[in-house]
Amino acid sequence: MTIEENRNKNEAVIRELIEGFARALGAKDVDGCMSVFAPEIVSFDILPPLQAVGAETFVKHWQEFFESYQGPLYVEFPDVSVTAGDNVAFSYCLHRIVGTLKNGHQTDFWLRWTAGWRKTNGKWLIVHEQVSVPVDLASGRALLDLKP
Repeated sequence: MTIEENRNKNEAVIRELIEGFARALGAKDVDGCMSVFAPEIVSFDILPPLQAVGAETFVKHWQEFFESYQGPLYVEFPDVSVTAGDNVAFSYCLHRIVGTLKNGHQTDFWLRWTAGWRKTNGKWLIVHEQVSVPVDLASGRALLDLKP
């Protein structure tokens, strides 16, 4: 296999993993979401804490997030960019989450998502994730109404 063929294969595998992650996220499936994350995951998400370190902390994060919504979520990860080497890769995109909070408030927002991947024992896993939204510096408020 050439270097280019290997890179294309790795990128395709990561895209499939992201598609599975999106399905798990929409179904509020904690185990499905966690299946793409390494045990040593470090996440910088839009929700507290400032950083989530390790799978145990991250599982609690997902549980709290999913418990805040009623019913399934609508999730999009369009236009994902993936760059992969032999054992390290990164991906990024804008992604959308639509749902209804338990208090009845409808949410529909776009997030910026970046993931650092490492291939260990033949399996690609996310070792670092960054999720963010733009902030209005004057007010200090997150800008959740921006659309691509």
